[in-house]
Amino acid sequence: MNEFESLTGNIRRFAQERDWEQFHQPRSLVLALVGEVGELAEVVQWKSDEALVSPTEKTAQALCEEVADVAIYLIRLADVLGIDLSSAITEKLLANADKYPVEHSKGRAVKYTELTP
Repeated sequence: MNEFESLTGNIRRFAQERDWEQFHQPRSLVLALVGEVGELAEVVQWKSDEALVSPTEKTAQALCEEVADVAIYLIRLADVLGIDLSSAITEKLLANADKYPVEHSKGRAVKYTELTP
């Protein structure tokens, strides 16, 4: 069992034990995920990159909690939709490697359609 499978099982059990599966329709999970991303954005709003790379203890704790919330909802959404998240990520990285070949994209922050072949 890989780490995603273990986390997925733990999150699924957490929801089952609380009879929350009835509330975990894909639309509701996406909206909850968006809400958590908003909470993460609130933590970083008005802070410099330096302050986030070397955060105070309070900021570090808030970042950790909000990133975990985002991950939990994303993993739960993938589970409800029957998506093998580990495989999906691996496949997407391979597709992105084709779209963004190192020789054309290294050090450049542009969309793949703007890369010169």
